[in-house]
Order: sequence, then structure tokens, then C-alpha cells
Amino acid sequence: MAARVLSDHADEVLIVERDDLAALDVSDEQLAADPIGATGPRPGVPQGSQVHALLPSGQAQLERWFPGFGQEALDAGAVDPPLGTNRFYMDGELRDDAPTGPAAQALISSRPFLEALIRHRVLGLGNVRTVKGRAEGLLLTGDAVSGVSVDGAPVDADFVVDATGRSSRLSDWLEADGFPKPRLQRMGIKLNYATRLFRRPAETPVWTCISIANPGPGKVARIGGFTPIEGDRWTVLVSGYADDRPGRDADEYRERCVRDFPAEFGDVATTADPAGEVVTYHQADSRRRDFHRLRRFPARLVAAGDAVASFNPVYGQGMTSATLHASCLSEYLRGGPDLSRPALSYFADVKVVVDAAWQVSTMADLALPHVDGPYPRGYRGIQWASGLIFKASMRDQRVNHRLGQVTTMLAHPSSLTSPGFLLRALAIGARA
Repeated sequence: MAARVLSDHADEVLIVERDDLAALDVSDEQLAADPIGATGPRPGVPQGSQVHALLPSGQAQLERWFPGFGQEALDAGAVDPPLGTNRFYMDGELRDDAPTGPAAQALISSRPFLEALIRHRVLGLGNVRTVKGRAEGLLLTGDAVSGVSVDGAPVDADFVVDATGRSSRLSDWLEADGFPKPRLQRMGIKLNYATRLFRRPAETPVWTCISIANPGPGKVARIGGFTPIEGDRWTVLVSGYADDRPGRDADEYRERCVRDFPAEFGDVATTADPAGEVVTYHQADSRRRDFHRLRRFPARLVAAGDAVASFNPVYGQGMTSATLHASCLSEYLRGGPDLSRPALSYFADVKVVVDAAWQVSTMADLALPHVDGPYPRGYRGIQWASGLIFKASMRDQRVNHRLGQVTTMLAHPSSLTSPGFLLRALAIGARA
């Protein structure tokens, strides 16, 4: 996404990636003809086999940068479940107040399929090229970045975007070059999850199912979900926290689906033909790097995506946040910035996106018994109000609509604090 934005402002955009992106490039026609064989997880994205969600806000950004993207994705094999077919279980009970409007829109595919669509469009731009290699450090001229070291060789650049993900080493590079490191915040979540693909008969109706079990006396926190994806398949995820670790054993996975989740999970796990092995993934924490706090930072350098912040993946915020960071980069470059100075205004805009996702994910995670902070200022009051808003959302469509906009990143969490909305939600929630 960063390359797509940069292509509007640069003579040449170079993507440095350990995986050979040019070799992975496939056309939409190849995807449509063989959606399974034409894509697959790549080494640089170890979580690529797991269930991924692109929230409505992210879909809107893709449509902005690649007009017609939604229809072209459907033509290539992505799935668009009809409105009203989503099933949402909360503590084992099916809710009948599913989100409406834009918050209910969903374009569903596997992550490799979505990456393939975007990659083909970006690599088709005349001024974008790729190089297979590993970025190992910054090159500087004074206090400005003038390139990067790739596998030990210098590569000159007028502007550099770090999009190397959660494992970004930019903080270490900054420190090595005499700049301060951004503050790193972590919230330990100890998330474990397992995913398996199943074949879905072409005539089977498409729908999605999400199950959330909140912690409490005698209850274990778990989140599960399954969706239809390209290639007439289901992808089914089950998760646990801390010592509750789904494994790779097929029988144990099937037992979890039957025992710990609504009947739909067990039905698919026991009757559908597997289309792959059980794949597991572990994420120890959510983390954010507060670049916006730095006042001394190299010019001609920014960071984006998970290199800035990554969240509990069960809330589906990662890919959508990355698209919004790309839009922040566009706004920064369109403003004609003085590139001899640090990109402070860019990081200020990215902070708004990060704060929104961080607030939603961490407030939910702080309710887990094994998570011990850090707690935001006024946590108890926020927790109390959040609980009443959630209760009100189960009884009032206006409250549910607004809450749905926030959780799908169409609206900022601050929109839940407007006096009129807050009074309505608290009054309804208190009676629930």
C-alpha cells in the first residue's frame, strides 16, 4: 500500500522484500482459474495461513487506491456473503442485532489471495520495481536518510518507508545512528490459535460465524470464527489464551470445535472434507512504537503498518490499519512537505489511527484474567461505561450501529463519548 501511494509522487519506487515478489505475481485471470494453486502463504508472512479480516474501512481504502477493486476481487473468486447471513454468538447465545449499513459489508478471502490481488496491481505500475533482499540498516547524510543497506550493499533513496512489520529493527537502527528510540508499549495477551481449511460444496450457501466467550466464573475466554473463502472452501479458526493452546493434532482440533464453540463449528469440522492440515500461530503481545513522541528523528523517513503498531489479531484491525497509514502517507506527501525536516505531521496523523485501534483492542483484552496492564488513565470508569454501552447495543439499534462503526474502524472510539449518545447508551444499558 505504501508503494501505491509513493507511486503518485516518485519517479521510481523500489520495494525491498526477502520474498521474490515478482516471481509470486499472478494475474486476476490466473487467480480466477486456479484460486488455490495460484496463491499460498509466503515465508515473509508466517501468519498468512490464519483467518484474516479486512474491515469495511480497509475495503473503502482499497477501493480508493484501486478503483473497481471490490468487483474485480469478486470476479477473481472472493466471496461476498449476502446481508443478514452473518451469525454472531456472544457467550453461546446467538445475537439477532447484527451490524447494518457499511459496517455489515464484507469482502472475504484468504490473506494470500488478497495479497495477490494488491501485488499484481502495484507491480503493474510503471514506476514500481522490486528487489529480493533484506534491509539491514539506514544510510544517512547528516540528519536525513539517503538510502538503506540491502544485504550489505548501499541502495540510494530520496525517501524511505519502513514497512517491515512487527519485527521491525528501525528502533535499533535509530539508536545505532545516534537518534533516540521511540517508546515501545506492550500488552501481553498470550494468544494462541489454530486454523484449518475445509472444502465447501459449491451449492452450499455462504455465511460467516463469529463466537466470543467472555471470561468469568467458570468460563474460559475464547474467540472463534469461520468464513467462506475463494476456491469453495471454509477457513475455521479456534483460539485460546495463556495455557489454553490449540495444537496441530486434527482430532484435538475437531474436539475443540465441537466442545467449545457453537454447533456450526462442529458441523463443519466433523462433516466437511479437510483441505489442509491444522496450522497454529502464537502472538505474545500487542505493541506500539510511539514515533509521534520523538522530536529528533531523521528526515526523509517514516514507518507504517505493523512497524508502528500491531494488535490482538482476533479483532481484525491489522490490515485495515495499514491501509489507513497509507492514506496518512498520502496526505503528508500531497501537502508538499519540506523533506529536509522530520515527518512529524505524518506520525501525528498515524497516532490517531493507532490510538483508535489500540483503545478498542486493549480495553477488550484488559478484561482477560491473565492480562495485567498497562491500564489507561481512568480505566475503571471507561470499563464501566463500555460495559453499559455493550449491553445497550443488544437492545437498541442506534447504539448497536454506532458501536459497529467503531469496531469496524469506520468511526473513532471518541464518537462513543458524545453527550447525546452516551446518555442514551448508559440509560438503556443500566436497565438491561
